[in-house]
Amino acid sequence: MAEIVATPAALPDWAEGLVNLASPRLGTAAVRCSDDSFAAMDRMLQDGPAVFEPGRYDAFGKYMDGWETKRRRHGGHDWCVVRLGARGTIQGVDLDTSHFTGNYPPAASLWASDSEAEPGDDAAEWTEILPATSLGPSAQHYLEVEQAGPWRWLRLNIYPDGGIARLRVLGQPAPDWSAAGDGPVELSALVNGGRVIAYNDAHYGNVWALLSAGRGRDMGDGWETRRRREPGNDWLILALGAAGTIERVEVDTAHYKGNYPDRCSLQAARVTFGTDRSLVTQAMFWPELMGERPLGADAIHVFAGKDLAELGPVTHVKLNIHPDGGVSRLRIWGRRA
Repeated sequence: MAEIVATPAALPDWAEGLVNLASPRLGTAAVRCSDDSFAAMDRMLQDGPAVFEPGRYDAFGKYMDGWETKRRRHGGHDWCVVRLGARGTIQGVDLDTSHFTGNYPPAASLWASDSEAEPGDDAAEWTEILPATSLGPSAQHYLEVEQAGPWRWLRLNIYPDGGIARLRVLGQPAPDWSAAGDGPVELSALVNGGRVIAYNDAHYGNVWALLSAGRGRDMGDGWETRRRREPGNDWLILALGAAGTIERVEVDTAHYKGNYPDRCSLQAARVTFGTDRSLVTQAMFWPELMGERPLGADAIHVFAGKDLAELGPVTHVKLNIHPDGGVSRLRIWGRRA
């Protein structure tokens, strides 16, 4: 069956380098809503772009890739409460109505809370961070919020009813490092503020999967490059959630059997100036954290001790794969500086 995939809109300047805090990869979940008669609320949190299948219907009517409520006949408005998997600061949101043309909400607002327990329905338990804002059909709406937080809970209000294809919450996790004490922590984890800032190719899979929890579900749940037909190697640069001294690195090639990289190497540096874009050039000259090491199929490779150079505290790491292939997860453990 043919699918129509939504074309992503260009990110505004304020959104570059931010993490989608509404991603299920962080453990974010839609916990309750006023109604989802036409399309389940958890669909609007999916990572991929929304799709439209012209001939697909289910028991609830036309299948829509997002959250959609029934037609409201008796006043009021619909809403959905979302628990963020990682408490974080928020710069803005993307309210995506892709493929919702005659059934999009004319307006939406966003409330937030930093309460550990789930807030109730009383407006006094929430802070409005995005006032009621007009929405249009089948479009991404990038909107900056009024208070960054940090926040743990969100309530999306739509006026009066309709469908949202994707809710993307653009910000940065605000991890609680106190639980680890002076021990090692996973500095690269998404929930700890790790983020991918650049790569030369990502033809398959999803680069953000690289920093997700758990092992990859399948070959599409990782970072995989095209087959390299010219000299050189593929690479990816990530920013750690905090500066730290690296003690252990795990490179997991789960599900990559005929397409895992032959070897990998690492570079790292403590960056105090520049932008994400400027680091691509700087990274060519970063010191070597680990020389080339062989990789195998569908396995977790652990590098520690003498495998790693003593570079002191670093903020960024560059993973080089030789010459190409797929990596499911990259975990960088160390002690915060």
